[in-house]
Amino acid sequence: MLTIGYIGNGKSANRYHLPFVLQRKDKIKVKTIFDIKVTHDLWKQIPDVNYTQDLQELLNDPEIDLIVVCTGHHLHYQYAKIVLDNNKHCMVEKPFMETSEQAKEIFALAKEKGLIVQAYQNRRFDSDFLTVQKVIESRKLGDLLEMEMHFDYYRPQVPENVHQFNPAHSYLYGHGCHTLDQVISYFGKPDTIHYDVRQLLGKGRMNDYFDLDLYYDQLKVSVKSSYFRIKSRPSFVVYGKNGMFVKETKDRMEEHLKLFYMPDQEGFGVDLPEHYGTLTYYDEEGNYHEEKVVSEIGDYGRVYDDLYAAIMNKTAPTITAEQTILQMEILETGVKGLE
Repeated sequence: MLTIGYIGNGKSANRYHLPFVLQRKDKIKVKTIFDIKVTHDLWKQIPDVNYTQDLQELLNDPEIDLIVVCTGHHLHYQYAKIVLDNNKHCMVEKPFMETSEQAKEIFALAKEKGLIVQAYQNRRFDSDFLTVQKVIESRKLGDLLEMEMHFDYYRPQVPENVHQFNPAHSYLYGHGCHTLDQVISYFGKPDTIHYDVRQLLGKGRMNDYFDLDLYYDQLKVSVKSSYFRIKSRPSFVVYGKNGMFVKETKDRMEEHLKLFYMPDQEGFGVDLPEHYGTLTYYDEEGNYHEEKVVSEIGDYGRVYDDLYAAIMNKTAPTITAEQTILQMEILETGVKGLE
């Protein structure tokens, strides 16, 4: 069994981590959760889990192998360093750190101590992204030319209520960490990047828009997000020499989790036929096709499966230090010059 503890008992831990970990009781045990406030109305305490307001109780427990940091990201560096200094493996919510230098220091410390530290890049296992991979690998699109990825909201009240600019609390950091990791995990390091990162409400305000173009030989991957899209753009549009694939809707796990519909309930996160993407292409004989593609099943818990294998079976981590540092460098570059 992999025995784990948590730093943080808020939305991150209770919505995006614990529901998936509790499905894996055959190999993972949640022993202790630390927070400065461990009781609140929204999240019920889990039976047989120890809740504490004493961090040392978590750090000094010899049974705990892994500690997961689920705090605001301004505390990620501080807590990751404490966890590693206490000889525990560590997973950290995203964005991983506030700077690439912090990330490099944390990875170096983990290597020095023979420990694993990684970011919780759960969006690698989104249904829409997994479905896009399936379509690309079918080769029906032919050679890839362009991919557009959108993560849109209509939440004008968010930037309107922010009256100072903080790089680490920008929209690029908060949501680019989802989509950029997807790109890096599948396509690797880009040859070049074009940045268009804006403060639509003017200087001294929050970054609320970004449009990054990442180039891989003839392929351009565009990562776009805005807080001012009253109707969202498609989640993915992929163009190849032979056709295109459009996935209008995003993975439904977050939608269901917000409704307290959990992974152990039937149909959790599963696309209905109206959510399926459309693949349009010409085959090798020149015949035209337009067909729906049944969506893959997403599962954030696969991050834990990979980490379990890395810690218990000594396999190579799927979410690597190099990928995470590259992402941090892109985030830093994107907001540079804003004020």
